[in-house]
Amino acid sequence: MSDDEPDVGLESDAEKRAHHNALERKRRDHIKDSFNSLRDAVPNLEGEKASRAQILNKATEYIQFMRRKNNSHQSDIDGLKRQNQQLDQQIRLLEKNPSDPLALSNGLALLNNPKSTTVSSFERASDSDSDSSEDRARIPPKRLKTGDGPPPSESSSVPNVNKLPVNNKT
Repeated sequence: MSDDEPDVGLESDAEKRAHHNALERKRRDHIKDSFNSLRDAVPNLEGEKASRAQILNKATEYIQFMRRKNNSHQSDIDGLKRQNQQLDQQIRLLEKNPSDPLALSNGLALLNNPKSTTVSSFERASDSDSDSSEDRARIPPKRLKTGDGPPPSESSSVPNVNKLPVNNKT
């Protein structure tokens, strides 16, 4: 054993420690950058100084809020799909027999089904809607062509789709 061996061991220990410290600093910087990115992604915390616990709590609240909003939008989409299917069914029924009063009453029954969970897009306001319900009420409904005859008058027995009952289960 020579006198140089302990120095080599000390240098390698010092190098190991320096390398470990550099890796640890890099890991902490990565975590810090990730928390800053998360903070900036949460609308309530953008650019604000906040502790890591606050960032995690607000991020959790925001994720839960967005999930509820997404579920609400999905149920709206599902309701509108069901409503479209019912309206398509009514159109097919009326196209088969445009002058048959029974077909007309069956078409009305489809629209007035109390068990229906359809929701008119004009009656449900979402968080992102900028139109008021009064503005939507002034928009006349589209008229559907049911045959070669003139368009239905205002006193027609076809109900206004915007007046259907809404089943709010969300």
